Amino acid sequence: MSQTVTCTILFADLRGSTSLYESLGNAEAATVVTHSVAVVARIMEGQGGRVIKTLGDGLMAMFPHPAGAVRAAEEVHDSLDRVMGSARPSRSPVMRVQIAMAHGEVIEVAGDCFGDAVNVSARLLDHAGDNETLITSQTLAVLAPDVRERFRRLERLHLRGRVEPVEVWRFESKRSGPDPMSTMFGDTAPATVPEGIRLVCEGVSRIHTVRNLPVIIGRSHEAAYCLDDSRVSRVHARIEWHSGNFQLTDLSSNGTYVRFGRQSEVVTLRRGACTLHGRGLICLGVSPNIINAPTVSFEVLRFDDTDPLPL
Repeated sequence: MSQTVTCTILFADLRGSTSLYESLGNAEAATVVTHSVAVVARIMEGQGGRVIKTLGDGLMAMFPHPAGAVRAAEEVHDSLDRVMGSARPSRSPVMRVQIAMAHGEVIEVAGDCFGDAVNVSARLLDHAGDNETLITSQTLAVLAPDVRERFRRLERLHLRGRVEPVEVWRFESKRSGPDPMSTMFGDTAPATVPEGIRLVCEGVSRIHTVRNLPVIIGRSHEAAYCLDDSRVSRVHARIEWHSGNFQLTDLSSNGTYVRFGRQSEVVTLRRGACTLHGRGLICLGVSPNIINAPTVSFEVLRFDDTDPLPL
């Protein structure tokens, strides 16, 4: 027997398990992954949710209200850090979690759920970076004002299988200390706060301030920087202002590659993020060592050292 209910659907996915299996071996890695998924499930239920099903390295849960889902998402991020810190060797890969949720009507049939909120949440998960929680505007609207203040608007995203773009918001955690997503590569960031970032793509140069972010790079014609190349995903990468820095997040299928200054080292991002500093090159889908790689160059600026250009 089926019934229609209004609820919040949450999808959570653990990333990094493949490297974990390579590092720890099948038995130990399976124990870590199974334990981590179980921890996530207990958190969902502890915040009033119901786990509908587990999906390999993740799960789908249903909440009567998004407030419980948001509390669960924050607790998952904190708890997984503790689990990985105690369960894995110090040099083994780190597992991260992606979470997405959507609020709306669903149909319950034989313990499973179907409907637009399920489809939107599942597809929104594809756009979440490591340790990110993304929600839709419909979900945000149901939350209390003090909880809504903890979300930051990203952009309208085209989700697979949907004609109209969806407005997306990201949850900002209260966790203190450096954001584990924001990994610094190369030299330490300067003490002065950067004020702008110059991006150059196919001969077009623009300077973005905090007010002009985030920007999307991809193959979609709606991206701020559109690169018509089969190696580039429709929504490939996002540059935004986060924790006092310009941060690049990979959202693609083929990865994003970053080379800072004249360094030979190439930073590889696969649904991860890094802080941009100084000058460098962002390559989409392939390494910068590949001829004719689709690229965007960047330069982090202070406006007392340069004249900002109009957008």
